[in-house]
Amino acid sequence: MNIDQFVLSYLKRNRSLFARDLEVNEKHLKENIYNKSLIVIGGAGTIGSSFIKAALKFKPAKLVVVDINENGLTELVRDLRSVEGQYIPEDFMTYPLSFDSPAFRKLFIAHGPFDIVANFAAHKHVRSEKDIYSIEALIENNLVKAKGLLDLLVEYPPKHFFCVSTDKAANPVNIMGASKKMMEELILSYGDKIKVSTARFANVAFSNGSLLEGFLKRIEKEQPLSCPSDVKRFFVSPQESGEICLMACILGKNREIFFPKLDMEKDLIKFADIFPVLLKHLGYEPVIFNSDSDARKNISLIKEGKYPVYVFETNTSGEKMFEEFYTDDEDFDLGKFNALGVLSKSPTYKTEQFDVIFKELYDLLENPKLEKSQIVSWLKKYIPEFQHIETGISLDKKM
Repeated sequence: MNIDQFVLSYLKRNRSLFARDLEVNEKHLKENIYNKSLIVIGGAGTIGSSFIKAALKFKPAKLVVVDINENGLTELVRDLRSVEGQYIPEDFMTYPLSFDSPAFRKLFIAHGPFDIVANFAAHKHVRSEKDIYSIEALIENNLVKAKGLLDLLVEYPPKHFFCVSTDKAANPVNIMGASKKMMEELILSYGDKIKVSTARFANVAFSNGSLLEGFLKRIEKEQPLSCPSDVKRFFVSPQESGEICLMACILGKNREIFFPKLDMEKDLIKFADIFPVLLKHLGYEPVIFNSDSDARKNISLIKEGKYPVYVFETNTSGEKMFEEFYTDDEDFDLGKFNALGVLSKSPTYKTEQFDVIFKELYDLLENPKLEKSQIVSWLKKYIPEFQHIETGISLDKKM
């Protein structure tokens, strides 16, 4: 199944949402990527690998990819080398390591200087706040490691630095979204020292670990589907996710945040509206059940061309019913690009203030009896719009 084609067909697009912007800005993109040196952190994931494919069209001279997912890096290499006509620079290397490790610093210095640095390494799931241990890992990845990378870039500044954000950073209701909002503020504060840009964008359909990819995994294993009835999301294809990040990285001015221009009325889609179309595309008719146990018991329906689906109302912590790309008090421009909006932001906190802010965080993380509520309070102190939704139920309790 061609994921990009399915998504564009479902969204009633005959080509990428950003095709026009890519065409108009092709010269500028080529000038800044052709024959340049590029490092992509977290490049084995859906968005990172899509960014790489978008960038390779402009023929950089060097590409270094770093990711802790060794198997993901292997698949990335196989994928790129299996496509007829795919440009891959002679100077192309992948490294399975963490971007806060001593080995990363060594390779960054040895392979540099880099013209373009793009960071996609992040915890992106709401389920990451299941307990204090997973929350600490999220905070360390999205904030502590990000600050370490920024400090390294101050020593060895690239021409372009991009770090991916999320639509969940606008009016956050979960720890992941609030950590990304704090990450945005952190990145913006470094704009006095290096050029920084980021992007908030929609749910990347069928991305690694997403609910839609989970549908395909369940179908592959002949297991029932599980889907919320009430959650709405904006969607882009994997290809589009890479394109918006590339344009934010190269076309974005210092301290700009890009987002797709999608309509709150027309473009928000329920997950529950997608699975019937997907199942029909794969030759099945959905049969709805009100409990996960009933759905599991009726898996034999598959033999009749029917597929059991458990549909439920959302009741888990940090789950937002819909997403948004910006808030009313943010300065945004909807006229600069065809399908992209741009936020121009001044930093809320200076880099020196973050030394104090992070000292508080480090003290929290050193507490052996640290509780979730303390992390929430720390985030609310610096992200006052953070309104945490706490139900006491984790997504790990769901099928």
